[in-house]
Amino acid sequence: MEVKITIPSKLSEITLRQYKAFLKVQETETNDKILNAQIIRIFCNVPMETVMLLKLQDVNDITKTIYDLLEQKPALVSKFKLNGNQYGFIPQLDEMSFGEYIDLDTFIGDWDKMEKAMNVLYRPILVSLKDKYSIEDYNIDTSEDLIDMPMDAVLGAIFFFWNLGIDLSTVMMNSLEGEQAQALMEQQTLEENGVGIKASMDYLKEILDDLKILPN
Repeated sequence: MEVKITIPSKLSEITLRQYKAFLKVQETETNDKILNAQIIRIFCNVPMETVMLLKLQDVNDITKTIYDLLEQKPALVSKFKLNGNQYGFIPQLDEMSFGEYIDLDTFIGDWDKMEKAMNVLYRPILVSLKDKYSIEDYNIDTSEDLIDMPMDAVLGAIFFFWNLGIDLSTVMMNSLEGEQAQALMEQQTLEENGVGIKASMDYLKEILDDLKILPN
């Protein structure tokens, strides 16, 4: 029986929602063959009954193709389209508000809430002129809008911060004063308890290690 499925050919054709579903399955599935079937089900958007009709070699080839995509090292994606809107990466990190910084620092280390971190970094573009653009004000309640954003943008942002050797506290200290700066310093002391930007960067390293990807 001939079975036709659509296999992603680019990382941008894989969504954050799919990747999160893959991580959940990977955590619990111990049978490699079933895991491969689940990978095809998730990333090719087909029911398991369809996957079971595929030839063994096809299953192996498809899963290798998908793993190869997930091992890519994408550059930072400045813009992408989603649900009819064009999203842009936050133009100036040093203009990030204290609340934005705290949310980014909190959520970028948690795949379960990665869309919340991406919601800080990517917003709908309001006005665009050549390479310059302005984005909407930050609204934490719109994070679910990014659950289907492309994975090249997600991983590109992760690599961006990793390759910066990111120290967002330094960036933020340059733009905050008084009580907010003091609050930021207090936030950094929480690193000793396993939270804060250092812990987030450690988690990003774990992400890259798990994907068998090394930063540039």
